[in-house]
Amino acid sequence: MARIAGINIPNHAHVVIGLQAIFGIGASLARKICVTTNVNATSKVKDLTEAEMDVLRDEVTKHTVEGDLRREVAMNIKRLIDIGSYRGVRHRRGLPCHGQRTRTNARTCKGPSRSTASKK
Repeated sequence: MARIAGINIPNHAHVVIGLQAIFGIGASLARKICVTTNVNATSKVKDLTEAEMDVLRDEVTKHTVEGDLRREVAMNIKRLIDIGSYRGVRHRRGLPCHGQRTRTNARTCKGPSRSTASKK
């Protein structure tokens, strides 16, 4: 297995798909990395040479990924909570932050539904 940014990249996947296993690299950034490093995006990870892997590792380290990105996101949410903004209050209460309705369909944020004591 190839390791990039501390993550095991699946050998059977195409390079552009395998790069997306890294937190912070999506489809467009993975394609951009493949273009700048001159690595064929449709080749399998197991078929890459060590030199190509080194070039990919160098290119990925230029971007904020994995632990640093997770820490940055957590600090941004903590800042919103500390200043008491509307989004921070929604994060603190465990409710949707981006304007979704909460009368129905907010079960992912709110957790499993609790039955009321007197429904009769």
